[in-house]
Amino acid sequence: MRYTYRYQLNPTDSQREQLDLYRDTCRQLYNHALKEFNEIPKSAGTLNQRVRQVRDQIPDLKDWWDDLNDLYSTVTQAAVMRIEHSIKALSELQNQGYKVGSLNWKAPQDFRSFTYVQKGFEFDSKDGHTVLSLKKLADIPVVKHREIPDTETIKQITIKKEPTGEWFACVTVDGKETPEKPENPDRCVGIDLGILKYAHDTDGRTIGSLDLSQERERLQREQRKLSRKEHGSHNWEQQRQKVAECHQQIKRKRHDFLHKLSNYYATEYDFVAVEELNIKSLLESSGNSQNTASAAWDTFTTLLKYKCKREGTHFVEVDPAGTTKECASCGVATDKPLWVREHSCPACGFEMDRDANAAINILSRGFDKLGVVHSEATPVETALPMFAPDSESGADTKRVIETGSPTLKERTASAVSE
Repeated sequence: MRYTYRYQLNPTDSQREQLDLYRDTCRQLYNHALKEFNEIPKSAGTLNQRVRQVRDQIPDLKDWWDDLNDLYSTVTQAAVMRIEHSIKALSELQNQGYKVGSLNWKAPQDFRSFTYVQKGFEFDSKDGHTVLSLKKLADIPVVKHREIPDTETIKQITIKKEPTGEWFACVTVDGKETPEKPENPDRCVGIDLGILKYAHDTDGRTIGSLDLSQERERLQREQRKLSRKEHGSHNWEQQRQKVAECHQQIKRKRHDFLHKLSNYYATEYDFVAVEELNIKSLLESSGNSQNTASAAWDTFTTLLKYKCKREGTHFVEVDPAGTTKECASCGVATDKPLWVREHSCPACGFEMDRDANAAINILSRGFDKLGVVHSEATPVETALPMFAPDSESGADTKRVIETGSPTLKERTASAVSE
């Protein structure tokens, strides 16, 4: 599987000029290639074939376009192949119900990266510092805060400029997948995502939402200042960079939180079940779309999915419909408004925190989707610790799974009654 390491670059002023020139040449090549691609009829072949027709024109372009000779060969090819990747991304969005248009030419501020594929790059040591050697470019100092394991092969490096003016190297590696954990995993967890509390799992663990109120207030102040500047002036550009820095700070804090949380669940458990949320419809709903966007549930599940795959952990997304209403003990659905935070079943009298009840239902559906079956030949198994909210001590209790027990609901009900 492929994943990416991200390292910050510390180029000198002259190197920054080289990087910007390199990036802008790639942008112009992309715009030229897009024009040539649009002139090729669809009947001429598949998307990949048409893009490759444009890519094959690069040697002829170098005869009259001197700046292209300063670019490394794989960089020019990657700039053209970007057309194919962008069209595929638009097609995926269209399949998800989004309205998409066609590809447009890139303005200087919209094209912020270029890519070395397979070769043309190397991490080296120079004067006691780590540098990233890029062919036909420069040896750029890099903050290599973590080493890349020898078992992973570097496939490509993307050099990217952030709106703040910072440069980063995104190193894509091809690592070996960890063998999948047993079909009947011991350490299992169901996760219910929310806004008041970011996550509540079947171990009784509650994770609070990330507090970004101060960062958002600062962002609003800086945006108001930007609106009072003359667009395009020197003061406007300085203020625009301050706004970009505020956005960057919020983004970094959120990603740090999500990376740490997803890594914990992927490494500590053998089986993880979460809700398959329709983020698009949630964002379109009125009233709570800002908090929904800030929660970044889709980003969390994406990170959790690839980390589980890397660690060999079973990962399942289940239908979220009714997980809050359905009783984890008897299965009877009970309507409850959002402000009611406790689940109390009128049919069996089972009481539990609303989110903890939903987490149990999510784990149960995850077992059903994975097809975990405990036959009579299977010995008695000790499962997750289950939080008992009515316990005076607040201590965790163990749920014992009897041989041949059909559902998680029955297992949980028997554990709570004990």
